Amino acid sequence: MPLPQKNCAPEDAAQLSPLDVASLLCRARILQRAALDRTTPKPLRGKNLGLLCEAQPDEAQALFRRAAEELGAHVAVIRSSLSLASAPQELQHTARTLGRLYEAVECQGLDPVLVQRIGQHAGIPVFEGAAVRGHPTGQLAELLGDKTPLADNQRFVLQALLLEAIA
Repeated sequence: MPLPQKNCAPEDAAQLSPLDVASLLCRARILQRAALDRTTPKPLRGKNLGLLCEAQPDEAQALFRRAAEELGAHVAVIRSSLSLASAPQELQHTARTLGRLYEAVECQGLDPVLVQRIGQHAGIPVFEGAAVRGHPTGQLAELLGDKTPLADNQRFVLQALLLEAIA
């Protein structure tokens, strides 16, 4: 599966092409080295990202915020009132509004079908739990080695994913 385009996000690292995996890992290693050197760049400065979620603040939300903010982005947490029962017009209007306000949106704790529908109408990259434990970004994080803790490696892969999608 290709990297995020205007309305999708990779669901499974195993479905990424070898070139996509290599590109993400290369970017993640660059970010890893920059963090070790304390020279993390801010290529997302001035970018606005949305974090659409239903749950109270948790580890995954903190990971996404830290990953994006370290790259200079501003992250707005948006509590979702959407569901599969939402009127199609409400869903489309909300998705289009998200597309006007943000360069990308991370959805956490939402039904995958709902995330897909948001992605169809938002016109921006829409991620489905990219920072959630068990997401394929964790699989790629394990490939970065042990120079930094696994939690940091997951942040670097998430940052690489954001850069591939919106920078």
